[in-house]
Amino acid sequence: MAANTTPIFSKQTAIQYVSTGVSANTAFDGTGTVATVFTADATNGSKVESISLWHLGTNIATVVRIFVNNGSTNATAANNALVQEFTMAANTASQTAASVPMTWNCNLVLKPGYKINATIGTAIASGVMVCAVGGDY
Repeated sequence: MAANTTPIFSKQTAIQYVSTGVSANTAFDGTGTVATVFTADATNGSKVESISLWHLGTNIATVVRIFVNNGSTNATAANNALVQEFTMAANTASQTAASVPMTWNCNLVLKPGYKINATIGTAIASGVMVCAVGGDY
């Protein structure tokens, strides 16, 4: 089988984002309640170049887990792959100091319909914003 030797580029920018919510999900397999951050283009797929996270207010420390889902139900563990974890330090909302964002330069190429989901490990007060930046093919 011949390999594709012609580079491709995204046809349009894709920026998608979601709040994780405030409820804990301690599963390491992507099951349970998840926040869908990004859904790849249904026809040609997408590339996610980076994922950024920041607190939406005052929160205790937590972990944010990022999963790639194959486009099927996340209730089946085999449909999900844990690809990254972020330790989010406790944060106090302030009008004079920014919370510290985290960015992962992931360069994930997703098949059509694949999703990126996020969970948090502990219940928090304000949620975490998760933003994926990339493009659709």
